Amino acid sequence: MQRNQGFVPSHEPLRANPHLNIRKELTTGPFSFLNPTRAHYTHSSLSHPLTGHILNPDPTTGTSLPDNADATTTNPSHDVEKSNSPNSGEQLDSDIEFKWRSRDNRKGRHALVVTPAKDDNTAKYITLKSTHTLRATARGIWAMCTQYPYWDVSWLVATVFTLGSVIWCINGSFVWLPDVAPSSEFPTEILQGGGITAFIGATVFELGSVLLMFEAVNENRAGCFGWALEQALEGGRMRLRPSKDGCSHHHTNRNNFVGKGTVKKVEAALSSASSDASANVHTDKATHEDAQGGRTWQWFPSGPELTTHYLRDIGFLACLAQMFGASVFWISGFTALPGINNVMSQGLLDGIYWTPQVVGGMGFVVSGTLFMLETQKRWYIPAFNVLGWHIGFWNLIGAIGFTLSGALGPDYLNSGAQYEAGLATFWGSWAFLIGSLIQWYECLDTHPVEEKGKDE
Repeated sequence: MQRNQGFVPSHEPLRANPHLNIRKELTTGPFSFLNPTRAHYTHSSLSHPLTGHILNPDPTTGTSLPDNADATTTNPSHDVEKSNSPNSGEQLDSDIEFKWRSRDNRKGRHALVVTPAKDDNTAKYITLKSTHTLRATARGIWAMCTQYPYWDVSWLVATVFTLGSVIWCINGSFVWLPDVAPSSEFPTEILQGGGITAFIGATVFELGSVLLMFEAVNENRAGCFGWALEQALEGGRMRLRPSKDGCSHHHTNRNNFVGKGTVKKVEAALSSASSDASANVHTDKATHEDAQGGRTWQWFPSGPELTTHYLRDIGFLACLAQMFGASVFWISGFTALPGINNVMSQGLLDGIYWTPQVVGGMGFVVSGTLFMLETQKRWYIPAFNVLGWHIGFWNLIGAIGFTLSGALGPDYLNSGAQYEAGLATFWGSWAFLIGSLIQWYECLDTHPVEEKGKDE
C-alpha cells in the first residue's frame, strides 16, 4: 500500500474515538511517498441513532456523556418539538460525514460534509447551514474585525503575515511609483523609504515563518472531533453543533506561550466519564496520557518524530520551505538599509542584496506550491473550493513577484528592467496581502460545513 493511502497507526487522526470509522477508500494525498492529507469518517452513533434520551457527547473523544454542561438540553421543560426542528442558521440533512484535512488539523478546524434532505421524511440530522455562502462569508469577515484570539498561533501567523504584507505594499509604492509618476518622488524615497520598509517587512515575515513552524510541529496528531451531538426525545433526529469548549487543539489554550499548556477540557471529560459508568466512554492510552501530562504544546519535535512523520508531511515541508526562504530573504532586507545599501559596490550588491532575494523568493515559490498541493486530492487537480488552496495560490503569485524583482534588479542600465523590478515588488506584495487576509479568515472559521457534491 502506498504511503498516502493509509496512516501510520501512531499518527492516525481521531484514533482515540471509537465511534468514528474511517472510509479507507477516501484516504488520499497528492503524492504516494508522503503522508495522507485528507480522510473521511462516519460516526457509528449517527448511523444507529438512539431514542428516548438526550446526548451531548464530549467532542474531544466523540463519546456519549450525560449532558451536564448545556442548560438547553438539561432543562426538563426544554421544548422537544423545537429541538427536533432546525433553528435559524440550521438545516435538515439526510447524511453527514466528518472530513479530516491535514491543513485543517494544523489550523484547529473541524470540517463537516452534509447531504441536504430532500424532505422531512428523509431528514435524519440537524446541522449548521453551509458556510460557503455570502452570508456566512460576511459573518466571517465581521469576526475578523471583532475577534482577537492572541493566544492562537494560527491567528498570530495570519495577522503577522498580514502586517508584513501591508509593509511590503508600502515598500512597493516607494520603489515603483517614482518610475510611474516621477513628480511624486521625494528625496531619498527609494533609499530610505524603500530600504527601511524592506528591512521591517523582511523581519516581520521572518517572525511569521517562525510562528508557522511552531504551528506545524504542534498539529493535533490524535485528532479532534470538535462537534457536540444531541438527540431529541421525539423524532429521532440528531443535532450537531460546534463545541469549541471541548476542542483539544492547542488553539484554545491561552497558556501555550507562557506557562504550561494544560488539557483541562480533556481532564474534565475523563473525570466526568469515570464518575458515570453508564456513560460508556472509551478513550485510548494517548488521550489519557495527554490529559495527565498536560502537554498540548511543544517547541521542537523529537528526532524520531522528525524522521518518521514530519519529513513525510507536505504541510511541514511547506512551512520549512517558507522558513528557509524568509531567513535568506531577510539578508536582503538587512542590506537594503541606508548606510549599508548605498556604500556597497555593484558586485557586492549583486551578491548579498539581489541574490538573497532570488534564493529567498524561490523558497517562497516552493512553499506556496506545496501549500496548494496539500489541499488537492491529486497533484494535478486544483482544489478551487478549499480556502487553503487559494492561500497557497496567492502566496505563490507573491513569491514569483519577489523572485522576479531580485532577478531583474541587477540590470541597472536597463530602465525597462528597473521598472519591472519595482512593479514586481508592488504586485507581489499585494498578492501576499490577499493570501494573508484569506488565511486570517480561515483561522477563525473553525467549523466549516460543506454540501456534498457542491462545496467539496
